[in-house]
Amino acid sequence: MTLHRQGDGFVVDAELLAGIFDLDAADVQRLMREGAITSHCETGIDEDEGRWRLVFQHGNLACRLTVDVDGQILSRATYPVAGPQP
Repeated sequence: MTLHRQGDGFVVDAELLAGIFDLDAADVQRLMREGAITSHCETGIDEDEGRWRLVFQHGNLACRLTVDVDGQILSRATYPVAGPQP
């Protein structure tokens, strides 16, 4: 299971994020607790209803996943961003 819905949010397997950010899966949860990997979730409205955008950032790299209600990844994009702000 890579990604599934839980309550109002989603649970994402550490392996998925590890692959995106070139990390060890064992480090992902710790990095999230420390704030080194951040995330936010946006709920689709109108024509995007039933879809969610999950955005993860680590350092200067972000990944955007668009998913459906079942957690199926509809699209995925990674892109450079400015690093975390102090």
